Amino acid sequence: MNRVYIIVVNWNGWRDTVECLDSLFFLTYSPFTVVVCDNGSHDDSVAQLKRWGEQRNIPCDEYRREDAESGGRKGAPSPLVLILNGANLGFAGGNNVGLRYALARGDFAYAWLLNNDTIVKDDSLTRLVERMERQPEAGLCGSTIRYYHNPGQVQALGGGYYCRWIGLPWHYGRFTRQGEQIDQARAEWWMNYVEGASTLVSRAFLEEIGLMSEEYFLYFEEADWAMRARGKFKLVYAPQSIVYHKVGASIGTSSNPARKSQLCDYFNIRNRLYFTLRYFPEALPTVYLGVICSLIVRMVLGRWDRAMMILRLMRGYSDLDPDFLPACRDRS
Repeated sequence: MNRVYIIVVNWNGWRDTVECLDSLFFLTYSPFTVVVCDNGSHDDSVAQLKRWGEQRNIPCDEYRREDAESGGRKGAPSPLVLILNGANLGFAGGNNVGLRYALARGDFAYAWLLNNDTIVKDDSLTRLVERMERQPEAGLCGSTIRYYHNPGQVQALGGGYYCRWIGLPWHYGRFTRQGEQIDQARAEWWMNYVEGASTLVSRAFLEEIGLMSEEYFLYFEEADWAMRARGKFKLVYAPQSIVYHKVGASIGTSSNPARKSQLCDYFNIRNRLYFTLRYFPEALPTVYLGVICSLIVRMVLGRWDRAMMILRLMRGYSDLDPDFLPACRDRS
């Protein structure tokens, strides 16, 4: 039975999460189970999520993290599963709890990692599964991701290209015009990571490659996953799987440095350096130049606290120590 476990991580974002859930329960694919992993929210997210299920008469299984990771109760799962992680485990850590739950179940074929600030078309999951099953060596599959507030604009066609020399990813297709023909083969040729807002992963991939790396906490997890799978699994793209993304609703993501949250700024730069050091140490000098440019921008904006943060990160990585990991969980 090709049951798909749809994993959604919530952190103080129940309004976005319930809108996402509303769209998921119109999916045409069957069978699926929605697993919401709450990352220690300190608003009333858990109560609101329970209320949402009760109002729609959707049965819900609730677990603490430890019970969920052992597979929970025997028998078929309820359509909705709520896992209380008890702390902010980050993007990878939160998803990994849901993945461990799915792996412990006997009916698991695929997991769909989906950001909570998304809504999906009713056939989006069907299209993902169809694409994966057409290519047995595929391990990760991405969707066409459009902006929620501007549906005519593409955020990514499946994923994108990570450039080692600047240490930054570039979402493929971001300048695709409304109605423009999408070249699936070209998108897959360019992709060296799948965009994390919507990623279908196979059981075979998880059993061979493993879970997401939790060292990052936030950002670069999907690039790391793809790097670990090089030569073992293919990355593919399902153009007709449409997902609408609000982009960083809960963490303050923005392409404008003046509007970026400190959480976003910290992990973006910290993990840019860490990922480079782990996989492409030869590119560290050019990546450092890019980070220096970011430092100058923060100084021009008068964000001296951010400038000092960047300096501390650069100094921490200057000895090329791959075990250097600045404390992060107290910033979450």
